[in-house]
Amino acid sequence: MTITTPVQVIAVSGGKGGVGKTNVSINLAISLAEIGRRVMVLDGDLGLANIDVVLGLHPKYDLSHVLRGEKDLDEIIVEGPHGIRLVPGASGIQHMAELSPAEHAGIISAFSDSGANIDTLIVDTAAGISDTVISFTRAAQEVIVVVCDEPASITDAYAIIKLLNKEYGSSRFRILANMVRTPQEGRDLYNKMCAVTDRYLDVMLSFMGAVPYDENLKKAVKSQKPVVTAFPRSKAAQAFKNLARKVESWPPPQGANGQMQFFVERLVEYSSGYGEM
Repeated sequence: MTITTPVQVIAVSGGKGGVGKTNVSINLAISLAEIGRRVMVLDGDLGLANIDVVLGLHPKYDLSHVLRGEKDLDEIIVEGPHGIRLVPGASGIQHMAELSPAEHAGIISAFSDSGANIDTLIVDTAAGISDTVISFTRAAQEVIVVVCDEPASITDAYAIIKLLNKEYGSSRFRILANMVRTPQEGRDLYNKMCAVTDRYLDVMLSFMGAVPYDENLKKAVKSQKPVVTAFPRSKAAQAFKNLARKVESWPPPQGANGQMQFFVERLVEYSSGYGEM
């Protein structure tokens, strides 16, 4: 069955590890589900997948089984909190992080045959700027760049924006400031990003918002639960709920651009020119 329902595809990236991409992906997905969205999360880290660990899930199958032709995509999908659907990546399997162009295209094209009825796909990309990360971010309609107030995070976030802009013509990015101490710190972080990109790149950044530093988030991670369900009244949880309402206001997918099939075709197209990863 080919999906023809308009699907909003959101890639969550950041350039480096440790900025909170996975927590953002999961908590945003659940917050969107709470307001009525039908959400799927793809663990786009094909070598060091960890979303199932964050949620305390134990999937029997993952993308490596799809790659080997042992399972269809629908057979590996597991259900998470509030009905979100999770496509597990493969953790600890080095080959998954070094797919050939044909294998990469095969993994992605599995989506075109999925019968999942969704309207939002969130892709939690890997750290760094690998070919897989680039292909996911290029094919998504919305790219969220998660950044923290530390030099390495700012530098790496700029690096992925620069690569996508200079090499592939991407021009729109949404900046999400994570683990900030005050709302002003989040806005200042966004302004720092704008100061650099305005000087060197032809891009349009928009401030998506900020997630505050919250000890409850650490507690939630340790208990393998999303903060929005473990501590729904916490500052972090409220921030994610506010972010979900913002996403709800974003322009909806239109025409072919909004179909999952189109997303798949773009990914296959973007991955087909790659050499070995």
